[in-house]
Amino acid sequence: MTRDEAEAIESFERLGLTSYEAKVFIALQRLGSGTARDIADVADVPRSQVYSVAEGLERQGLIEVQQSSPIRYRPVSVAEARETLHERFEREHGRAFEYVETVRSKSDGEEEQEDIWTVRGRERIDDRVVDLLSNARERIVFGTRLPVFLTEDIERALERHAAAGIDVLAVSSSDDVAERMRSLDGVSYASPPEHQGADDRSGRIVIVDDDTILLSVVDEDENETAIWSAESLFASVFIQLAEARVDPTGESS
Repeated sequence: MTRDEAEAIESFERLGLTSYEAKVFIALQRLGSGTARDIADVADVPRSQVYSVAEGLERQGLIEVQQSSPIRYRPVSVAEARETLHERFEREHGRAFEYVETVRSKSDGEEEQEDIWTVRGRERIDDRVVDLLSNARERIVFGTRLPVFLTEDIERALERHAAAGIDVLAVSSSDDVAERMRSLDGVSYASPPEHQGADDRSGRIVIVDDDTILLSVVDEDENETAIWSAESLFASVFIQLAEARVDPTGESS
């Protein structure tokens, strides 16, 4: 078995087929049509298992059966198989998440009752930052020293909220990042206090109103981890501590 075929089988398994079903289906695509013996000769599936596996594939609409002697099997077209599996995925996706949404709606706001949440991975933190910004009512503080953490989506969100009348302040110790921050329409810029040295572990900080904060750090492998909290005692206290690191009288655009 080639590496490509092994990866294809794994992909079919993730779409809901068993390993034997994936192997038989691929074998029939290679053969065009064939008997159980033909399939067993080209697929790593015992001949005795081919019959039951083929029955399962027929029920799923992925192969057709010719009632001859011996019985012959023929796969549906790749396009038809793709559509069949896609429809199944969408159907199962809908069932699963409808149930999850029902369960979540009965959780009595459990997420809001927790104080601190952890998010790992740059893209997930990007999404969380944009989500937190979307809840701003009065003000936003966003700070980072790394250009990669000031994404286009975050830039657009900062400008959008500034245009809506929200007080938006951007902070950075990096000249490159500061230049980008100054170019954002309606966004004020401030430098950190001069007595603060560079911190190679710092990632970004987000403060929304007086009740939401996100802080992230970067490890030696440049992986980002963030903690965030909203409407909690932790958030209120940490915002007070964090704002001591921001100079609101600094240069503004």
